Amino acid sequence: MEVTTLDAMDRQIVHILTIEPRASFRTIAAVIGTSDQTAARRYRRLEESAGLRVLGVLDGSRLGWTDWFLRLQTTPGGADSIAEALARRPDTRWVHLASGGTEIIGTLQARTEEQRDALFLHGLPGSRRVVQISAHSILHDFTPGPWQEATRALSAAQLAQLPRPAGQDPPLTRMAMLPEDEPLMKELARDGRASCAALAAAIHWHESTVRRRIDELRQSGLLFFEVDIDNRVLGLNAHAILWLSIEPARLEEAGTALAGHPEIPFAAATTGPTNLMASAVFRDTQHLYEYLTGKLASLPGMRSVETAPVIRTLKRTGSVH
Repeated sequence: MEVTTLDAMDRQIVHILTIEPRASFRTIAAVIGTSDQTAARRYRRLEESAGLRVLGVLDGSRLGWTDWFLRLQTTPGGADSIAEALARRPDTRWVHLASGGTEIIGTLQARTEEQRDALFLHGLPGSRRVVQISAHSILHDFTPGPWQEATRALSAAQLAQLPRPAGQDPPLTRMAMLPEDEPLMKELARDGRASCAALAAAIHWHESTVRRRIDELRQSGLLFFEVDIDNRVLGLNAHAILWLSIEPARLEEAGTALAGHPEIPFAAATTGPTNLMASAVFRDTQHLYEYLTGKLASLPGMRSVETAPVIRTLKRTGSVH
């Protein structure tokens, strides 16, 4: 895929989608001052040239599921096939090759202890190419809202034209997902902007039932949508995973501060030898150096940081690349 940088209208479309991922092309066109056809054409072009995807995601914490970070050290030449196999699994969301190509970093959402153990205790250890495995439970996400870098394009007047996002400030209670929701979620995980008519045809529901159930799941906070885009179209060509050790008493303060940095799309508290993990993106290696020695070094309670440069992404936000 040829990567080109975004122009002002492209960035406005991305900003709109981070606020209301299922906004109609009519709404998008009205906000950015163009025609419905131009808005749709621009979106399709962003899909092709910028890897733009809108994906429906379940908040597993409300269902009692557990998210895990995986770090696998492999023998030289052994990482590619293992990473590709992990990327094909429906329970993984991110899969990266890092540290010169001998380390795989990914996330896995375990719905049950049996599912977790099948991978951790039986699946991965069975490969002779895996020499070390570590798994860290995600305890708290410090970045649940839109990434700052994707939300700088709209004026206050344009923002006022958008409806209040569905599911904003939902009740913090464990919700139930019905068995019949599974096919709906599978389709939304593939294309979060699929029309209710297309979803109804795919899963053999009435269109009104699809619309009502999506609204219910979003209002409860169980369903949310993530906007995925190739960072390079934003001029961000270097990607690294950071593993930080923070004084426990200052973890909340440090995590909140870290989440406020524009270089950080994702930060979370974890179990393991380090207690704070972040995905970080930069213009280039000089920007990375300035960040490590500047803003990151000044985080409260900082003890140490390990930097793992990402050399290839096989899966991002549930979408295989």
